[in-house]
Order: sequence, then structure tokens, then C-alpha cells
Amino acid sequence: MIQDERTKDYYQALIEKNTEYEGIFYVGVKTTGVFCRPTCPARKPKFENCEFYETVQQALLASYRPCQRCRPLSHPNHISEIVQMLVEAVEKNPEKRWKGQDFKALSIDESTARRQFKKRFGMTFVEYARARRMGLALKSIRSGENIIQTQLASGYESSSGFRDAFSRIMGAPPTLVENSLVLKASWLDTPLGPMLAIADETQLYLLEFVDRRGLEREVERLRRKTKAAIVPGQTEPIVSIEQELADYFNGTLTEFKTPLYLLGSPFQKSVWTQLMSIPPGETRSYADLARALGNPNAFRAVAQANGANQLAIVIPCHRVINSDGELGGYGGGITRKQWLLTHEKS
Repeated sequence: MIQDERTKDYYQALIEKNTEYEGIFYVGVKTTGVFCRPTCPARKPKFENCEFYETVQQALLASYRPCQRCRPLSHPNHISEIVQMLVEAVEKNPEKRWKGQDFKALSIDESTARRQFKKRFGMTFVEYARARRMGLALKSIRSGENIIQTQLASGYESSSGFRDAFSRIMGAPPTLVENSLVLKASWLDTPLGPMLAIADETQLYLLEFVDRRGLEREVERLRRKTKAAIVPGQTEPIVSIEQELADYFNGTLTEFKTPLYLLGSPFQKSVWTQLMSIPPGETRSYADLARALGNPNAFRAVAQANGANQLAIVIPCHRVINSDGELGGYGGGITRKQWLLTHEKS
């Protein structure tokens, strides 16, 4: 059981349902005998009725049983059976335009599907399926298919309706994207909360915690710089990084092998290369990195490049701290930064 000054911070996180603390602690509630994750939607107990634990095992050994509402034994935001079933159905027939009777045939409530997809992906199921269709449409156009044929295959009788839907998702009308890049985006569950991975068929472009502040702007900036269409889906680099993250959190991986696409200036890339040279369990200051780059006065520029990193954990900006030993900032939150450093040291 945790018995130090952190408990007040943890209680505040519990009250606020702060997603940054997912995987950091679990709370045992004396009055009910259950233990919960920080984001549990149940009514909050008084501080004096709480006991805080770092792991599920500690809470179980203290005789607490898992909460039935927040399910602390599963990953946070773990994909539900309904979402999984619908994602598989879309992959079996990605060109399908879904109607009310299609949900009934699967014994799924349409409003439940809409709500669960919105929570999981930030878009409704209909929007997800439409984005998947538009991804196929772009692939067809790029392979030389006639736009009219692609429009009809996507289920649109109206060329204006197809063009408008295509433009909303791809950022440009179909006539202008024949040579554009297609990036796939996927949610990955981790013990510290879900992450968003974006990749093409060969390289990983972005990996961030879903609740990172400004993530939508990051994704939009990536789309503009690469002139890419970003659609739901998986690629080989996404499958690879999902497995490597699982090994990392299990403590069996210290070096990532997934190919990376570094989108930055030559100076930023040199900083990121230095970051990847910091061994797990060790830290460096911004000044240390500036000296390693041969420019001791560039520590502020190093800090900015550190903050521009779009590949969390893989490019370990969490291993950079202030010269005075303080943790400094971190896009995923200071609590996660401390957890990652402790995890790597152990």
C-alpha cells in the first residue's frame, strides 16, 4: 500500500477521473471492498476510506475485489466485443454502406455502436465505416480506376455526394489525390492508457497517448506536411509496434526495431538520434544533449526539438530531465514520465 505524500495527488486524480494516471495506481475502497482504476465512473469515496496501490496484485493481496464498473483487470478503454465485432465486419466487407437492418442482423443496438465507437475512436461507427470506404476509394483511384466506377463501388449514386464525402475525409477532392500518401491510424491499448499509432506500409510516423493535449493539431500537422490521407486501419509497422510495446511494458524489451519515419528538420533529427542513444534506466539533461551535439548553448533548441517528438516511448524524450534533477515537462504527463523512468530502472 502507498503511504506517502502521493496519496493526496492520487485522490485528486480519482476525483477528476484523470486519464494520465491510468496504470499508475489503483484505489481500494474500504467501505465497499472493491478496488478501481483512477477513471472509474462510480461515486467517489471519502479520502479516509481509500487505500492506494501501485499494482493490481497488491490490491488483490489486500483482499479487495475488482470493480465491476471500471474493470481494473483489463486494459483501460479495452476494445469491447461490440466494437471488435463491427471492426471485423467492416474488414470482411469494407465497401458496404451500413443500414439499420445490418445492426439488427448482428443483434447490435445502433445507438450503442455509435456511443462505443465515439468513445473508442473519436468517431461514430458510420463515420468509421465511411472513412474505411474512402481509403479503398483512394487506393482504387491511385491504381488507375475511373473515378465514376470508384464512386459507384463506394455506394454513392451522386458524384457530388461522393466528392464531398471524399474531400471531408481525405482533405482534397478525388481528382487531386491520385499520387497522395495513405497513412493508417490505429488505437493501441497499453497499461498507461490507449495510444494512437499512425503508419504507412513500411514506417511508423506517429505514436502518442490519446489524451495528449494538442494531439488533434499534431495529426493535422502530420497530414499537411506529408500531404497524406489518414484513414482507420492497420499496417505492418502498427502490428510491430503493438507487439514491441507489449514486450516493453512486460520488461522484456529495451530496444525498438520498428522502422520509423522522422518528420523534422536536420537539427531535430540529430536531437532525436541522441535521445535514442540514452540507455534505459538512465537520464540526460537538455544541457547534456546540447554538449553531445557540439553546441553547449543550444539547450533551449534541444528542449524545443524534444517537445516536437511525435514518437513517444520509442524516441525516449521521457529520459530527459532538468539540470537540477527535476523531471521537467512531458507531453504524456509528468505522472507517466515518472512511471516510465521507474519502470526502466527496475
